[in-house]
Amino acid sequence: MTMVFEGVKVVEVAEWTLVPSAAAILAEFGAEVIKVERPEGGDIQRGLTVAGISPVKDGVSLQMEASNRGGKRSVGIDVTTEEGRDLVYELVKDADVFLTSLLPRTQKRLGYTSEDITAVNPRIIYGAGTGLGTKGPEVDRGGYDMTAYWCRSGLAHALTPPNAERVVEMRPAIGDRLGAMNLVAGVASALFHRERTGKGTVVDVSLLGTGMWQLASDVVYSTALGADNSRVSRGRNPLATYYRTSDDRWLVLALLESDRWWPKFVEHSGFTHLLDDPRFADSASRGEHFEECQQVLADLFAAEPLAEWRRRLGSFEGPWEPVQSVLELAEDPQVVANEIMKVMPSNNGTPVSLVAAPIQFDGTGGRFLPCPEPGANTEEVLLEAGVEWERIEALKEAGVIT
Repeated sequence: MTMVFEGVKVVEVAEWTLVPSAAAILAEFGAEVIKVERPEGGDIQRGLTVAGISPVKDGVSLQMEASNRGGKRSVGIDVTTEEGRDLVYELVKDADVFLTSLLPRTQKRLGYTSEDITAVNPRIIYGAGTGLGTKGPEVDRGGYDMTAYWCRSGLAHALTPPNAERVVEMRPAIGDRLGAMNLVAGVASALFHRERTGKGTVVDVSLLGTGMWQLASDVVYSTALGADNSRVSRGRNPLATYYRTSDDRWLVLALLESDRWWPKFVEHSGFTHLLDDPRFADSASRGEHFEECQQVLADLFAAEPLAEWRRRLGSFEGPWEPVQSVLELAEDPQVVANEIMKVMPSNNGTPVSLVAAPIQFDGTGGRFLPCPEPGANTEEVLLEAGVEWERIEALKEAGVIT
């Protein structure tokens, strides 16, 4: 394994999924991550297990494992107290990165703004993950990826058919995961900048900005053209669309260079009789007779199950894929070969299959270590930071740490 973040110390004062997931990726590739959690109960996301929102396998919270793996160490500190803040400052003194999900007003009230943290350590990289950004009239509004990333960014609108009875709903944490990757990219870039200049940097990533970046083509087209482009089909290529099979499965063709692929496609699929149809002779003809060609292909694909199309198109080099279910992914040969999923033993020994960060260095991914128990490393980390044992005992008695 190539641990590209080895030697990087990260202090995480964050909850839920966005920022902890970014810290988990840094940890996965070697960073030392100190996760600061509430003294009682830890990261509020741990409570989703109790509420029945986050699935549990044999006592293991799957969401917490996914967002906090990599070998983080957990410290229980009440960051709302002056004593707790001072402890965080002591952890920050020799840290490389500080990550937070606190809202700007909370940062100011408690003393965790970028100015506060860089006053303690001028070389530190300060990273913040927010719902709606760090500026503007709604800067202090909280937000989840369901609200800021999915709905406000336009994604839900773009993906909901015009006559649908209800909006297309988001799957769990997809905005948080993408936002986490953006935050990792920002932190990595800031660390590189510091290597060149010696200066720390403030990195901001919002779920709103993440969603709009993902939808950038539609946003740009719509703004320029003065009309909503997000539900417009821009092609008349029957080789670039979805088809249903006889067993009610789907596959997608993405043969954008249709003249290049048409002869090979009809050969592999068994549709060779279409080569003699003048309506489908070339891309121009297929575009002119788009509806007819699409219907012919739809009828042909609907005659056989997906397994048959996998067999026929298995050696076809053109871009196409079956629409897979998430349960099929663990046995997908490409997923297995590239180690995109890994099995990790949790702290109680329960094996959990997790998705690796979508990065590899020198042909391998990062390390898979379990999510820590809340406050499991408090004494160890504080002693390393130079906090006297007598002070640790006093802070425990006062309820500032666990």
